[in-house]
Amino acid sequence: MIPLHLICRLLGKPRLIPPFFLHVVGHIAGLRVQVRGQPEKNALLLANHVSWLDILALAGAARSAFVAHDGLAGQKLLKWLCEQNETIFIARHHRSTLTEQTGAIRQALGKRPLTIFPEGTTSDGTGILPFKSALLAAIDPLKSQTTRVQPVALLYEEATDIAWVGEGATNVRMVLSRRKSVHLTIHFLPPLEGPDCADRKSMAAAAQRAIAQSLTS
Repeated sequence: MIPLHLICRLLGKPRLIPPFFLHVVGHIAGLRVQVRGQPEKNALLLANHVSWLDILALAGAARSAFVAHDGLAGQKLLKWLCEQNETIFIARHHRSTLTEQTGAIRQALGKRPLTIFPEGTTSDGTGILPFKSALLAAIDPLKSQTTRVQPVALLYEEATDIAWVGEGATNVRMVLSRRKSVHLTIHFLPPLEGPDCADRKSMAAAAQRAIAQSLTS
């Protein structure tokens, strides 16, 4: 798909191929997705994080770009692939660059859906970790009526079997060696409104509550 992607870039359509490419890779990896609800146009999506498959699934279901840890940028090929889908790399452990990072997120809003995983890492699949609000400073206060903040619940049928814990390459081999498909339900929940949008901490807490409730219902 790379030659086709490069042609689309020359034609001014750089976002056409990467989400489809990620969707195809997910399908080849055995990912089978069921979608509930609808992604809001150009929304900031806040999702729980279980696996590297989350990126493939949300790219296919919402044509989303992503905010990712800068550790992924350590491999040149992986970094290039991420950049084709307009990934924003951030360094969560470098608080001094927070202003620059939130500025990059703010500039990306309104162009296409953008996903942040507020847990900051993947969980073990048995629940969700506390949501961090630092990156939501990019939309605090939420002044623009065109920016919607939408929680997204990712529910795997066998979450503990595919959860990305430990060394990444080992997890990739484990998932790809499965004989069974990986079944995932993506639930696009109602966007946050009213007091839930008061500030970044309110948004993080409200999204965490909504996702936790969806995962247990």
